[in-house]
Amino acid sequence: MAGGERRSQILREAMNLFSKHGFRGTTTKEIAQASGVSEAMVFRHFATKEELYNAILDYKVCATGTEHPEELLREIASGKDDRFVFETLALRALEFHKSDPEFQRLLLHSALEGHQLARMFWERMVLHIYEILGNYIRERQKEGAFREVDPLVVVRAFTGMLIHHSLNNNLWDKEQTLLKISNEDAAREFTDILLRGITANKSNDNTGKSVRFKIQQPEKKSGKR
Repeated sequence: MAGGERRSQILREAMNLFSKHGFRGTTTKEIAQASGVSEAMVFRHFATKEELYNAILDYKVCATGTEHPEELLREIASGKDDRFVFETLALRALEFHKSDPEFQRLLLHSALEGHQLARMFWERMVLHIYEILGNYIRERQKEGAFREVDPLVVVRAFTGMLIHHSLNNNLWDKEQTLLKISNEDAAREFTDILLRGITANKSNDNTGKSVRFKIQQPEKKSGKR
C-alpha cells in the first residue's frame, strides 16, 4: 500500500474508533490493529497526537469538498442577496452533517471529554464562521438592510437551528418520526425564520413563500390499566 493510501487508512480507522468509543476509550494500539499496521507505522505517519488531530480536520474538509467558510461566503455574498447567502450556508451545513454523522459524533466526544480536537475545531472553524458571517451581517446593517441586533446573536441563532436539526436527525430521531423534512426545505424555512426576525424593511424582505410541514405526533398506546 502506498504511503498516502496507508495514511488515509489510518485516519479513517482512527476517526471510526474515536466516534464510537471516544478519545479516552481509544488507544494507539487499537488504531494500529484496525488499520492492519504496527504502532510504529502509526507514529511514522503521525509523529504527535496534535498532528493526527490536525490531519483529521484537514481530511474531513478535503474528503467532502467543503470550501473554507471565507471562500464560500466571499463567493455568494457579492450580490447582497441575503436569502441566497443564508440558505446556501444552511444547505451546505445540513448536507455536511447528513453525509458524515460519524464526524458529528466525534466532535461531541471531543467536546464532552474536553479533548484537544474540540479546541482545534473551535479555533479553525467555528470562530471563523462567527467572524465572517458576523462581518457580513454588520455590513448589511450599515446598509440598512438588517435591524440593529448583535450580529453574534444572529449567528448563534442561525447555527443553532442547523446544529439542533442535524443532531435530531443523526442521534435522536434517525427515522424522522417527529419532523420529516428535506434539507432543502429545512434550509429555506430556517432562512425564512431568520430573515423575518432581522430584516429592517419587511416589504423588501426576500423571504419567499413559507411552507407548512406536519409534525408527526407519537402514536398513543391503548390498553387497560
